[in-house]
Amino acid sequence: MKFTVSQSSLMKALTVVAKGMGTNSTLPILSGIYVRAQDGTLEFQTNNLTISIRHLIPANVEEPGETVVSGKVITNIVKTLSDSAVTFEGSDRTITVSCDKSTFRLNTLNPSDWPAFPDLAPDRTIELPGELLSRMVDKVYKVTSRETSRPILQGILLTVEDNTIRLVATDSFRLAVCDSSVESPAGEAFRAIVGGTVFHDVLTMPSSDETIQIGTTESQVIFTFGNTTFVARRIEGNFPDYKQLLPPTCGTAVTLDVAEFSAALKRVSVIALQNAAVRFDIDADAGLMRLSASSPEQGESSELLPVEVEGQSLSIALNYHYVFDCVNAVSGSDEMRLELQGSVQPGIFKCNGKVNYLYLLMPVRL
Repeated sequence: MKFTVSQSSLMKALTVVAKGMGTNSTLPILSGIYVRAQDGTLEFQTNNLTISIRHLIPANVEEPGETVVSGKVITNIVKTLSDSAVTFEGSDRTITVSCDKSTFRLNTLNPSDWPAFPDLAPDRTIELPGELLSRMVDKVYKVTSRETSRPILQGILLTVEDNTIRLVATDSFRLAVCDSSVESPAGEAFRAIVGGTVFHDVLTMPSSDETIQIGTTESQVIFTFGNTTFVARRIEGNFPDYKQLLPPTCGTAVTLDVAEFSAALKRVSVIALQNAAVRFDIDADAGLMRLSASSPEQGESSELLPVEVEGQSLSIALNYHYVFDCVNAVSGSDEMRLELQGSVQPGIFKCNGKVNYLYLLMPVRL
């Protein structure tokens, strides 16, 4: 095989497929990248038995062929090359990579041992705006659970119905819901539970495509965008009924300036080293909210914020790490609303805009 391709195009392709490289030492071939050159196109594949990625780029192909090279080695090589033409010339067990005055001769693996890329016909597909979906996943991704004992909580629930796209994630301590308007085809609603890490990996891949197509089979989810296909296992099971956690009304509602609230919380939480709880004391009559934290070793901190309050005075304590995740998710917004029922019931943060965001957080004992 022999082909020539630009360094920048090659580096982008390797970055796209890198997430699918395996680390299982019992199957060394899966730590490689499969490369096939034919008809002016290079095809790259990776497979780690959980996800499979395929990416195509144009190239000057003089002799067609296929090979499997070490993913780590080829990525490290290409990263160091200048932005010039890179030529690959290979035989059965070796391949020579040359660029400007640099030459590398690499051992390769047998491409006939490479697992075939999944040939799947999705039962349902939906096409969504890539930028919007990326923004929404960013807002809920951190709320997915890292516990492997409950895989359903490691997933993000995606639904598209009545021209509304909604993403939901929970780790049982908190819940994030965001939705936005989108043109969707009439008919049955689209629903899938996608691994949070998978969703995040797909949407952080370098891509200039405006739309992303998501398809599902009984056990797989398939993302298609531009010249990239990403196949992952679908999470099976029933997602928690999050709607029953959302109260129809609230006893106290506080309107917060996002920037002011974030700065005040950052200052007060400096003291909360051993105990991550920050106390919120809301004075409805004075229109003030007092943030405070204490630590037996460090001392105490507090700050008063002028706020708009609807309803009655109330006190609640929340984990400030979790609150910061919410604040970061709505960064760029001017205001958000905190709705409370009582000191032992969840607090709910809301922020409306092109993407509506709701963040429910269980309280800490006062």
